[in-house]
Amino acid sequence: MGQYADADWYRQSVADYTAQYGAVPPPWVIAADSHPYSMRWRMGGGETFMMVFQEWWEQHVWQEHERVTYFLKWPPPPRWIPWMADVIWDLEPWEEDGEFDYTRYYAQLEQLGFGGTADVDADMEDSRWD
Repeated sequence: MGQYADADWYRQSVADYTAQYGAVPPPWVIAADSHPYSMRWRMGGGETFMMVFQEWWEQHVWQEHERVTYFLKWPPPPRWIPWMADVIWDLEPWEEDGEFDYTRYYAQLEQLGFGGTADVDADMEDSRWD
């Protein structure tokens, strides 16, 4: 169990999300028009959501196919695909020197039935995020 598992606010949040969605959903379900690098996820309600999601996710000791099945239920917009890959395969791209190469993970995601990997860069850099 993580650091929030016994906190009342955490348990209530999980109960609320589960009642509404059947599970704690990924961030793009909560805020469909958001960017993964937005300040929304680093402060306030968005930060709290990410804390809930991470704690909830880590409590589920899922195998890869279970993680994939979870995300197939809620396919991400292209800009969220790198984040999803990080979560599915427990990647830590921030620890790499230079830019992390997601190419092989995008190929795996395509084979698993996820679309949009070819659109990641365009969606990430779309002017609506400026």
